Amino acid sequence: MSNPYKETVTDQYVIREFSTNTPALEFVWHRDKEDRIVQALHNTDWQFQLDNEFPQRLSENKLFIPKETYHRLIKGTGDLKVKIFKL
Repeated sequence: MSNPYKETVTDQYVIREFSTNTPALEFVWHRDKEDRIVQALHNTDWQFQLDNEFPQRLSENKLFIPKETYHRLIKGTGDLKVKIFKL
């Protein structure tokens, strides 16, 4: 299964771009092996949800995701571009 995003990797962070053309069912619950900080690079109505929590709108404020914690994206309108810092 391929990833539902395009990715650009630098030494300090990763930029991920999610297309509005990607079916919503592609955005599955998953865990990552390291702590992360995620930040939207523009105003968006896409949402983010941690396990056992209510969805929250992604914003340009930094969002901390603890390692091995289930989470998912909830598709909004338009494309989404985020910056990810792997800790």
